[in-house]
Amino acid sequence: MQLIEISDLVVDHDPGTRERLPVRGADVVARLVAAGDRSGARIAAGLACDDDGNLDPLAVDRRLVAVHTELQRLSEELRLGDRIAELLRPLLAVIRAAGRTDGPLRVVDVGCGLGYLVRWLASSGALGPDVDLVGVDFNAALVTEAGRLAREEGLPCRFVRGDAFALDEPATVYVSTGVLHHFRGDDLDAFFAAQATPGIAAFCHFDIAATGLAPIGAWVFHRARMRDPLGRHDGVMSARRAHDDETLLAAAAHADGLTPLVYEARGRSNPFCTTLRPVIGVRPDLLPPLRAELGPGPSGRLVGRADTVGGTRQGASAGEGAG
Repeated sequence: MQLIEISDLVVDHDPGTRERLPVRGADVVARLVAAGDRSGARIAAGLACDDDGNLDPLAVDRRLVAVHTELQRLSEELRLGDRIAELLRPLLAVIRAAGRTDGPLRVVDVGCGLGYLVRWLASSGALGPDVDLVGVDFNAALVTEAGRLAREEGLPCRFVRGDAFALDEPATVYVSTGVLHHFRGDDLDAFFAAQATPGIAAFCHFDIAATGLAPIGAWVFHRARMRDPLGRHDGVMSARRAHDDETLLAAAAHADGLTPLVYEARGRSNPFCTTLRPVIGVRPDLLPPLRAELGPGPSGRLVGRADTVGGTRQGASAGEGAG
């Protein structure tokens, strides 16, 4: 069966103008049937359509906002904000020490959804007052809701609809949570290649760890914590679509000038405990001070492609020297 998430099918935009395009409900159902996903097809068949057979955009937006609101529980229970801050703090410390930016340090969350990560970082002040926090997403409904929540909470952060890699202000660090598995093949390569932007010092993208237990854990969590069938369906599909470490490191190598690494690589961590883990890219001159800042324990969990594929620390060390 081809693995497809319903939420990837129900919204479409013109790639040039970013104008929202109509999506025929029957086409979504047919795509899922052709993929062998009868359960997903039944869920999609229940989505509201207008008289022309196109999905009702307002109803779709409300559904996606509701699903993302429920999904926030996963981020909270996995303490995702804390885990990302644990890596971003030392990363930003070495960037500050190296004087890699003339302006503010800017952390940009790619595909931010409802902006949980950005709002958590802003609320906790975990990264310091000199960090500009920006969430970016193509989905206007999600960005609008993220902005509303931030205003209600009085948080010093902002949300923008558009392309995170084409902002007027340069990013210092790109981050994301649960985005990488949406890209396949050449699209995954292109995602990383687009991050070689002026001023970029690093990226840190958290996604589901591709372990045999991941789909089971996703099923258990989504059955227990999420009411919406669409969210349950897509949550399990996300786990089944997760990329392995070798795929991520090979794709991340397309970000010119950044050294790709995986933190808590498969085979070096407990599969019962590893749910999400990041692929990281840093400028080569920042890697030695980053390892020093992390300390012996955490630094040892940061491995390169040769270490996951070839299995030698010598190979990993040699690979890290190439930018």
